Amino acid sequence: MTRKLIWIEQPRFRGFGCSECGWRFKPTKTPSGGTFDEMMRNFELHRDKEFAAHVCADHSGADHATEENTK
Repeated sequence: MTRKLIWIEQPRFRGFGCSECGWRFKPTKTPSGGTFDEMMRNFELHRDKEFAAHVCADHSGADHATEENTK
């Protein structure tokens, strides 16, 4: 099974998550950068690093992403 970073829209969460488990990206800091483009790049790097580092087994549960709650 290949996990993917996906966009999720639920009543209490709108953001990025894992296609195979309940992991959700929750930024821990405000993106830094001198321009909007730098801030977006830093946000994406942080998101991608967190996604790559997560372990699906640590995030199983009822919030598993499904076709019904993702876009």
